[in-house]
Amino acid sequence: MAELPEIPGVLSQAEIATTADHLVSLQLPSGMIPWFPGAHCDPWNHVETAMALDVARRHHEAALAYRWLADTQRDDGSWHNYYRSDGSVEETKLDTNVCAYIATGVWHHWLCTSDRDTVNDMWPTVQRALDWVLSLRRPDGTILWAIEPDERPWDYALLTGSSSIQLSLRYGFALSEILGCPRPDWGAAADQLCKVIRDQPNAFEPKTRWAMDWYYPVLTGALTPPNATARLARGWEAFLLPGRGIRCVSDEPWVTASETAECVLAHVAAGQMDRAVELLSWTRLHRCSDGGYWTGIVYPDRELFPADERSSYTAAAVILAADAIARTTPASHILSVSS
Repeated sequence: MAELPEIPGVLSQAEIATTADHLVSLQLPSGMIPWFPGAHCDPWNHVETAMALDVARRHHEAALAYRWLADTQRDDGSWHNYYRSDGSVEETKLDTNVCAYIATGVWHHWLCTSDRDTVNDMWPTVQRALDWVLSLRRPDGTILWAIEPDERPWDYALLTGSSSIQLSLRYGFALSEILGCPRPDWGAAADQLCKVIRDQPNAFEPKTRWAMDWYYPVLTGALTPPNATARLARGWEAFLLPGRGIRCVSDEPWVTASETAECVLAHVAAGQMDRAVELLSWTRLHRCSDGGYWTGIVYPDRELFPADERSSYTAAAVILAADAIARTTPASHILSVSS
């Protein structure tokens, strides 16, 4: 077996391979990776799953996933929020973070594969996407959350989305450098966005109930120690269900494996490796025999939510978290950004 991430006592290489096989079984001939058979696909989680496939050395399938995005991109550089398995649009909203994430994915693919052909092919797609995202930038450097086609945009920015966008802008800039098409404006936009995240938290719509708003500024490197460490400490009690994982919202006992795995990435970024390994071990409560993962569990009754759902992005997040801990691939650090 080619080298795959392994966390002794938590997740084996064979289990990573089984989960990758499960993800490949979901991929359609077009390259689209829906959440589960017959479900819709959204571009952000599609990219997340493509990255997990690259970690598991399923590079052909990952490249096919990126080509689906190139084929589906709108003329203005954006994607709709949700697509049905037949390729039709389920939800028309255009989300800036969803559209920016392609830059992170293509940079990840480059680091994992040195696949210059795919990167060259995807460059126009990345460029159009990031330029569209920056077209919704406000004077203070924040970026509007979303827009409906032919309608006025939402009038606020989100902290989680902005944290992820600044990371995508940085990786877009890195791609531009290796391709000899430098875009320093993308790097400058990321710097300004980070400054707002650090110094002007009131610039974002309050979403403190959601776990992602707690850990995403740390996961993406928008906050660095000691601020990152302090932020994680402040939210630990609100979002942790000991021995189970991370609640997706602070006021309900809804534990999701994807939020738990993403919180692993944040703790890796903060240098808290023991806590990261412990969190990843708790995702085993969601693991199924075929390598899939239940999306969420409600405690104390242990009810599945949504009922019987095993989502592709959940399995993908676990693989990416394992790679961040094990540091197996050359791209293992890009979703757990430390100073």
